[in-house]
Amino acid sequence: MSLTLEGASRFEELAHAGVLRPAAGTDRALAMADMLWQQPRLWLSAVHPPMSQQFALTNGKYHPQRPSKPRGMLYQRFIPWLGKTFSFRAIDFERDLPLFNRWMNDPDVAKIWEEEGDLDKHRAYLSAIDRDPHMYSMIASFDGEPFAYFEMYWAKESRIAPFYDVHDYDRGWHVLVGEPSFRGKAYATAWLTSISHYIFLCDPRTQRAVGEPRIDHVQQIRNLDKSGYAKVKEFSLPHKRAQLVVMLREHYFCDALWLPREAAPATA
Repeated sequence: MSLTLEGASRFEELAHAGVLRPAAGTDRALAMADMLWQQPRLWLSAVHPPMSQQFALTNGKYHPQRPSKPRGMLYQRFIPWLGKTFSFRAIDFERDLPLFNRWMNDPDVAKIWEEEGDLDKHRAYLSAIDRDPHMYSMIASFDGEPFAYFEMYWAKESRIAPFYDVHDYDRGWHVLVGEPSFRGKAYATAWLTSISHYIFLCDPRTQRAVGEPRIDHVQQIRNLDKSGYAKVKEFSLPHKRAQLVVMLREHYFCDALWLPREAAPATA
């Protein structure tokens, strides 16, 4: 398959980003898929340069200053095996509160999250996250239909930091899939491969995506394994026994893990 680019400026831009590499001894260039998928402007609604590094001390934890929380639409990606567009947007507290409340009170969700309650409890829950500079809340949708809630966090300031050799820009996430009709395998591979992609696009200094699912959440751990996350160890938090899982940036992009593993093409 060949690719034709019009305009030297476009070629230079892609060559500078490493997406195009001159093929030795020819007048052609190689297109690098792993570099293309690291270009945030293709998937993020707003792209900002990485925040300059300055350190702070929060609750006894020394960490880089974090950028302000994003608002509005954050990420969009077409999922070919579903024929649908997946997206993340920042949560809108008043608009999304009834939805969040219904999801949290779903018996399947409550079994894992243990956060059942009324609207006031869940308003307080979301407000606490909004006040916490190391976390933010997102709503995930397919073709604009909300189906899941995600929390994004910086691992160095989180509760899992003491349990492994945490790096300054490691990021982790929590998820609840609130709509039962979106709990199938095809949907899981779509949002799992996309959350990893989103994490790595947000800041090029992030080399690891991490997670800590409950050890008895067997299906979630199985999905993580199929999406390329490595199981590192079990450990105990005050509210659960957890499995530490890690995804490396290099593994995600070099092994084309934006596709499910069983569908990913072989790489040279």
